[in-house]
Amino acid sequence: MFDKILIANRGEIALRIQRACKELGIATVAVHSTADADAMHVRLADESVCIGPPRAADSYLNIPALVAACEITGADAVHPGYGFLSENARFAEILEHHDIAFIGPTPEHIGLMGDKIRARETAAGLGIPVVPGSRGAVSSDDEARRIAGEIGYPVLVKAAAGGGGRGMKVAENEAALESALATARAESKAAFGDDTLYIEKFLGRPRHIEVQVIGDGAGGAIHLGERECSLQRRHQKIWEEAPSPALNAEEREEIGRIVAKAAAALNYRGVGTVEFLYEDGRFYFIEMNTRLQVEHPVTEMITGIDLVIEQIRIAAGMPLSVSQDEVTFSGHAIECRINAENPRTFAPSPGRIAYFHPPGGLGVRVDSGVYHGYAIPPYYDSLIGKLIVHGKNRTECLMRLKRALGEFVIDGIETTIPLHSALIAEPDVANGTYDIHWLEAFLARQ
Repeated sequence: MFDKILIANRGEIALRIQRACKELGIATVAVHSTADADAMHVRLADESVCIGPPRAADSYLNIPALVAACEITGADAVHPGYGFLSENARFAEILEHHDIAFIGPTPEHIGLMGDKIRARETAAGLGIPVVPGSRGAVSSDDEARRIAGEIGYPVLVKAAAGGGGRGMKVAENEAALESALATARAESKAAFGDDTLYIEKFLGRPRHIEVQVIGDGAGGAIHLGERECSLQRRHQKIWEEAPSPALNAEEREEIGRIVAKAAAALNYRGVGTVEFLYEDGRFYFIEMNTRLQVEHPVTEMITGIDLVIEQIRIAAGMPLSVSQDEVTFSGHAIECRINAENPRTFAPSPGRIAYFHPPGGLGVRVDSGVYHGYAIPPYYDSLIGKLIVHGKNRTECLMRLKRALGEFVIDGIETTIPLHSALIAEPDVANGTYDIHWLEAFLARQ
């Protein structure tokens, strides 16, 4: 097992990782920008190192500074959390060259799944269902028109190196395809430095469902069920739950079995999430995230398995702590992302928190790094915390969530708490009959 882990992240996820390390008896090193000197993850770590000024490129994305922090403190492993460098294959390679363990997949798997075209081809080869589309990158507009005509309009033009909705455009017909290709290329080049595109069939009203998998890196892998992530705005998730209200037991078991088998065939190491669109009883592969997900707590709540501890154990060369037969699912869990944003316009709302009172009680968990008097900096993601609730069933879970949101007080800044309270009152949300377009249509009516 590791002696000391450097956490290459900030905020609530840095605290989440610290807690797992403490339960394993592992010392922690927090890194921080000058803007985060007073952050809770810095206060609670065993050691801390300032790695640069506020701009992420000069601090949390500064690989030489992170490696130097490891060498200064004697950290023998790095946990990247999510975001920042968590899916950067080069970072993982550099750590390996310095004999520092990367708590995550191999650089090869990170690179493979980071390329959307190669990931799609790999998934299809492993028996994972994919959306009809181009077999690889489209080399010209003429090829794009031919493929679109074969699979039928509407089609989705996507950046091979994309993410977060950037470099992604819908073409309803051939006349719209040329513009979609040009716009997607420009966006992809600006955001990722790569204008490679591919084309998929556009699904009308799908749901977004993802499967959690864990692999030991030696041909063993299990799944921990699925999460429903369809309530999203501009491809950014707002609310996640497990299990999905859309799946039956047979579908759940079948897609989990397929994903676990594929991870085993890859000799995948660590935690990963395989994301799908789901429509009319069929699953279509989107991508694989080779890291811990923001929404991992809902899986922890229904399985009782600590995913961060599993990550650390596997990276240290230990076997999976449970077999597939030992995984049990209990009840229902929902996570609401609490962002420092205006709940109607979604404009960022950084500033000082005048009062902070998180909810409590049976089945209520709050993952957050904020406190009374903490000033939320304007430089980073607006996520300030996650409210996760668990109940014996979805009805109890929703009632508990309603109560917990009513108790949650954050004064001094605007947050998305009112949005989540409004969502609970909507019949489609209460009944679980929503898709990936539902939230934007709801917001447009407000």
